[in-house]
Amino acid sequence: MSENNSFYQKLEANSQRLFHLLDSFQEPKILVVGDLALDEFITGEVERLSREAPVLILRHEETVQIPGGGGNAVYNLAKLGAQVKVAGLVGEDPQGEALTKIFQEAGVDTEGIIAVRDRATVTKSRISGHARQSVTQQIVRLDRKSESTPDPLSVPQLAQYVKKNAPQVNAVVCSDYGDGVLSSPVIEASLSHPRTIIDTQSHLARYQQATLFTPNLPEAEQAVGYSISNEELLQKAGEDLLLLTKAEYILITRGEEGMSLFTRSGETHHIPPFNRTDVFDVTGAGDTVVAALTISLCAGATPWEATVLGNLAASIVVRQFGTATTNIAEMKLGLQTLLDDPSLLS
Repeated sequence: MSENNSFYQKLEANSQRLFHLLDSFQEPKILVVGDLALDEFITGEVERLSREAPVLILRHEETVQIPGGGGNAVYNLAKLGAQVKVAGLVGEDPQGEALTKIFQEAGVDTEGIIAVRDRATVTKSRISGHARQSVTQQIVRLDRKSESTPDPLSVPQLAQYVKKNAPQVNAVVCSDYGDGVLSSPVIEASLSHPRTIIDTQSHLARYQQATLFTPNLPEAEQAVGYSISNEELLQKAGEDLLLLTKAEYILITRGEEGMSLFTRSGETHHIPPFNRTDVFDVTGAGDTVVAALTISLCAGATPWEATVLGNLAASIVVRQFGTATTNIAEMKLGLQTLLDDPSLLS
């Protein structure tokens, strides 16, 4: 029996349980502590070449603003129905105001967002253009960010907020994009919660004894210091990461190869990809995994069940361009589609 056939049989046997978990997604209360950002998508139609320089002139059509960075995890959690609190920094600028407003409109508690006067809100503006009746393509990306460390006064404020609110939630998510919000005091306050999910691009050892880490393959390779080029090295990497972080679980997301879950008890679970072909944009897919996985754990899922639902959520958002989210209805439809057509796992 192939590994995928074995997985399908387990998926089918647990299908009613997975549907039940999806029905419970509105119950968990979750605090996200992270590096918040705003993603802007500016599109226009090409009119002509500029006389000033060999560049395109676009007639503006629309500007869409969506939470990015750690804010994408917040937004995904809210769209999936969780009760969400967020702690992080923004600038006293229009981008910070826009990001906070988006969260509030999604029902997120923004009391933990601190606006800092001399710090720009991290903003990634993607400018895309198209000719008439043609595909829209990204032309350039403009990034705004602060090179300075967070204001010394804001760090204890964040740590105090996290320490005060952690007992009120079912899980704490640390979304570390390297912008400095997750300083040692903030990390210490976050790890005071018994269920902490860590999504960090580097320095995993700073979060020792967290519940679960979700590195992608390049991040895992950076952490262990060697290339993960076969199944034997993948198993070794999972074990080494468990030792490095003293975590209960390590989930390595492997793109088109699926996901691999390693447990402190010695079990390993490989989850095949649920969508190999209809992949248009992987931007933010890792945040979607973290969101669905965290809600699932809070709703009572086993780590395997939570990984399956995280994988399912990611397989949906990569079908869309830009930073995307999904919802319970789409996940139920996606799960039923997998159950109806096992060939999708091959």
